Amino acid sequence: MGAIRLDGKVAVVTGAGGGLGRCHALLLAERGAKVVVNDLGGSSEGAGASDAPADRVVAEIRAAGGEAVANFDSVATPEGGAAIIQTALDAYDTVDIVVNNAGFLRDRSFAKMTADDIGSIIDVHLKGAFFVSQPAFVVMKERGYGRFIHTTSAAGLFGNFGQANYAAAKMGLVGLSSVIAIEGAKAGITSNVIAPLAKTRLTEELMGPMADAVLPEQVSGLVTFLASEQCELTHEVFSVGGGRIARAFVGLGPGWLGGKGYVPTPEDVAEHLDAIRATDGCIVPGQATDEMMQLASIFSG
Repeated sequence: MGAIRLDGKVAVVTGAGGGLGRCHALLLAERGAKVVVNDLGGSSEGAGASDAPADRVVAEIRAAGGEAVANFDSVATPEGGAAIIQTALDAYDTVDIVVNNAGFLRDRSFAKMTADDIGSIIDVHLKGAFFVSQPAFVVMKERGYGRFIHTTSAAGLFGNFGQANYAAAKMGLVGLSSVIAIEGAKAGITSNVIAPLAKTRLTEELMGPMADAVLPEQVSGLVTFLASEQCELTHEVFSVGGGRIARAFVGLGPGWLGGKGYVPTPEDVAEHLDAIRATDGCIVPGQATDEMMQLASIFSG
């Protein structure tokens, strides 16, 4: 395969004023994309705002010979999401790629988590992806092409102490991406999810000595591939960090069947837990109806 280029494509990267988003924006621009660098410029806990982070990244891209414009709207409202996409339309007349990366942390043990801790995280990480992706999806569907990359995390996929709000929002992005992939398939739109492990201002203190082994630059190659025409993958999730890339997935085992029409008792569940929990012969459903098809196959088999 030759060099992967994004010439003529327009990319929107949220939360691109630093960390992972900055690295994504720089590599997308290096490969030829015109980039909308969105960043509210708030703190790691979501407070305040500043134009400086987005402006700095735009300046970096332009200094390297690329094309970019800044946007400072919050992803957390429908109006902000629409304004971000409108920036792409005003500057470049279209949008081909959306990288949903914006976010911050409000870590607290579950028993002590406040309503604001929950709502603010869901507003930015999950609702923000809705508010940016929906107007972009409309444009992509009309033009018959589009690429979405959403940012989940290991906390969302597997759980992590003190991050119930963040984990719930991040796992929600997997569901959002799955539906965008299904609804966008006929229009040439793909939607995939990355779960990055990388040193950023949000994670550096949590990682300790390992932080220097997982640089944000090591994630952006996957993002750029998923954003390219060469990538035909959709509806997938990838763990990425430290130079390693691996597929993550939700699988469905064959389970235990008491018989068609049989009503399992609590004792049946206890007795057959090994079969219920077995992963041998699992499938990776492409949509909700695949579960019904698997059950129909078991009935007939």
